[in-house]
Amino acid sequence: MTKTLTAIGNSLGLIIDRPILELLKIDKNTPLEIETDGTSLTIRPQTKDERRARVRASTKKLMDAHDRTFKKLAK
Repeated sequence: MTKTLTAIGNSLGLIIDRPILELLKIDKNTPLEIETDGTSLTIRPQTKDERRARVRASTKKLMDAHDRTFKKLAK
């Protein structure tokens, strides 16, 4: 299947056909994981475990960066 990008404001979008959306069980609210190796693009539904891992990683980064501040605020 060959697709072209569609202008959406100042961005470009890829229109995904309904049969593919149904096959992958995704809709407009499904978080998607987008990866590239520099020559190709992979788009797939993000699992709940992946979302949890990203939230944990973000939280850890935040806590590490602001640990002293949070300790002061807790007093």
